[in-house]
Parts: sequence; C-alpha cells; structure tokens
Amino acid sequence: MLITNILLLFIVTSVPTNSLIPEDARLNFTELSMKYGHSAEEHRVTTEDGYILTLFHIPGKKPPVLLLHGLNDCSDTFILRGNSSLAITLANKGYDTWAGNTRGNKYARQHTKLNPDTDLSFWDHSFHEHGYYDLPAIIDYILNVTGHKTLKSIGNSEGTTDHFVLGSLRPEYNEKIQILIAMGPSAFFKHLTPPLSLVMEMGPLLDQLSRPFKIEELFREGSIEKNFWAAICNRNALFCRELLFQVGGHDPKRLERDFLPVLFGHFPTSGSRKGFIHYFQLGMRKRFARFDYGAADNFERYGHTEPPDYNLTQFTMKTALFAGKNDHVCDEKDVEYLRTVLPNVVLYHLMESKTWNHYDFVWGNDMPKTLYPHILTLLEKF
Repeated sequence: MLITNILLLFIVTSVPTNSLIPEDARLNFTELSMKYGHSAEEHRVTTEDGYILTLFHIPGKKPPVLLLHGLNDCSDTFILRGNSSLAITLANKGYDTWAGNTRGNKYARQHTKLNPDTDLSFWDHSFHEHGYYDLPAIIDYILNVTGHKTLKSIGNSEGTTDHFVLGSLRPEYNEKIQILIAMGPSAFFKHLTPPLSLVMEMGPLLDQLSRPFKIEELFREGSIEKNFWAAICNRNALFCRELLFQVGGHDPKRLERDFLPVLFGHFPTSGSRKGFIHYFQLGMRKRFARFDYGAADNFERYGHTEPPDYNLTQFTMKTALFAGKNDHVCDEKDVEYLRTVLPNVVLYHLMESKTWNHYDFVWGNDMPKTLYPHILTLLEKF
C-alpha cells in the first residue's frame, strides 16, 4: 500500500498541466482526422465470439484500404503524424481508408457479455484471436459496407501477425485481400539480440510471477502503470524514447523530440498479458506456432503435447514485405526467412537507411519521402 501511495503521489505531482501537453496528444482518431481535413466515421463491428471493435472510416472514391496496428497499439498510430501520417496521406489520395482496432485496446474494450473490468476471461486472447476472429469480422464488414469483393491491407508489426494467422487458418480470406503490405512483419524471431532476447527468455518467469496477481490487462487507460508511464514520459520523453529504442532499434533522427509528447499521449494502449506471452513463446521456441498451454492442456486442445505451427503454405495472398536494417524486433534475416516460407511474396523491400528501425514504419518523420512512394505504387499496381 505504501508503494502504491508513493506512486500515486508521484503521478499527481509529475503530470504537467494540459497547457503543456500538445493538442494532438489529447485528440482521438476522429478528432485528429477532422483537424487534418477529413471527416471520419465510427463503425462498430461485433466478432462471432462477442467482442465489439471500433473501425474508423475516412470515405474515399478509390477502393478500400485497411490499416491494422501493432502490439498494445491502436488505430491512432496511423494518424499521429497529422498531414504526414499514412491515414491522412491515403485519404488525400482518395482511398477509402479504414483504420481497424483489435480486441482489448482502448477502442475495442467492449463485449456483448463480458465485462473487461471484472471478467478475466475477456483478456484470454493474443494475436491468434485477432487473426481468427477480429480480422475476418473487420474485412467482412468493410466489404459489406462498400460493396467491394476485395480490399487492400496494410499491417504493422502485430498487424502483420494477425494476417498470417488469418490466411493460414481461414484460407478463404486469402482471396478477399488483393495485397498485404507487411511493415515490420512479425512471425519468426530466430535472430533476436540483447536486450530484447533477454526479455524473451524471461517471458516464462514473468508469466509465472504475474499469474497469482491475476494481471491480465496491461496499460489500461487510467491504470497506475499507464499513468506512471505517462508521468515519466511527460517529464523525460527522451528517457522513454531510449526505452523504446532498446527494443526496436536506435533512430533518434526519425523520432524527434518534439513529436514524443504526441506519441506518448497515445502509446501504449491497453492489451492482454497473454498477447505478450505468446510473442515470448515465439522468441523462445523459434517457431511460428499457436499458444503453448503446457503439455497436458496442449494435448486436450490440439491433440498433441506441442502447439502446432501455423501452416503458412496456406497463406496464399499476395504479400509485400518491408524490413528495416536496424529493426531489432523483426531482424532482416528473419524477414528474409519469412520470404522463403510464404508462397506468394510479390515484393521484398529492405529500407535504404541503415538506421531504419521497427517504429519508423508508422512514426518516422520522413515516411512521405522514404516509405509512402513504395506503398502508393503497390496500391496502384494491385
């Protein structure tokens, strides 16, 4: 209790007044879209297992494009850069732009029966459920509303993992996506380096330590850990940036100091503990496999003591892979390996800059010059 009170006191005395926080750090997706010249619609989609997801839609005359975010992130990540963001860029080009949210984040924290604050089963999900339930519901909804038979999709980090699950387990959706543009594609982690490799190795221990406390949701809006993170980052944004760089790769040029308050006003958002643990398992096992529940539970669920690999030979949608030379999460060697596994890779592009890291695909300040020309070319071609 003493520690909790000290943390709360620190938070109260450390968070700067609203006058010191940039406006864009406080605006939601709809408000940011309006600020940068576009009226965004909010749509609610219910998955077959009852999760209610919010989609943001910026109408356009060109065919629909779906944007899907990464781990403990949300649709805001594609609009934080304002006029330089991917969502606004696509909208300015006339694309019918849809920004999705997967279960558990601040825009998808509802269920037809479960209460996220009291029902721990609400948080029993990882990227597996995102790919098997959320993404099909999102795709079918967009196609139904627009009248199109197919769409184009752009995924970042976990957003790519969700697609790999979808295409391997529900192959009928391979035909509904004309092309997947996969930025920082996340499936194999054979070449991790410290400190991320050490964090992955600690995954089982962290899992065991958190279970007795029934910690299933991480970074809930208004939670102690979320407010503590916000307080630290508002006081010392460069420190928080360095923590990110320890995970994703060091590139201060593209993640400049003035942008950090906006970023940390939106990231991270809420997500499940199980989501992290599943990624830890991938890093430890060097396989792209389903969740490992232990030998006994695995046998009951899968019919085997080991969790089965996702069958990526079933993933036949056209795919463009974008990798960074300085991406510590998705090493270029791992993306190269993924390239050999996927049946229908139409482009493999290694970003030219030697410092391009995992975050530059969504937050880099030079995306309009270095990344978007490639994306727009692919969207026009396919």
